[in-house]
Amino acid sequence: MMKKIIFTGLLAGVVLSILSYGSLYFGIKFFPSFFVDYNNPLFDSHGDRDILFYTHAFVISFALSWFWDRFKRLFHGSILWRGLEFGFVYAMVSLLPVMWITFSAMDVTAFMVMSWFLYGFAQSVIAGILFAKFNP
Repeated sequence: MMKKIIFTGLLAGVVLSILSYGSLYFGIKFFPSFFVDYNNPLFDSHGDRDILFYTHAFVISFALSWFWDRFKRLFHGSILWRGLEFGFVYAMVSLLPVMWITFSAMDVTAFMVMSWFLYGFAQSVIAGILFAKFNP
């Protein structure tokens, strides 16, 4: 059991890292005005914690892999449907409350928070599809 959690966590971490940095690159290239809001002292860690940013895909992948292994029997249907349902559950249980408190406590725009919510939802759907395929 633990091998499947670790394997699918690593697999999802690699895939999400590639997709995350690819989408960040293309986002900055094609929608640079959106990223102007990130030129804010709120988002400047002075390089102290950059490694935390670069490893986020693995942190979320291992957490989601454990969650999947624990509750996978509740998700039914095709691989795609199971991934979508998994992503929706994660978004409603975790992302919505976190984005709510983030928006209410920090000086960020609603558009930023909505993009983070959709980004997290997409990550969890992709991870759910991988988990449904490799750890049914």
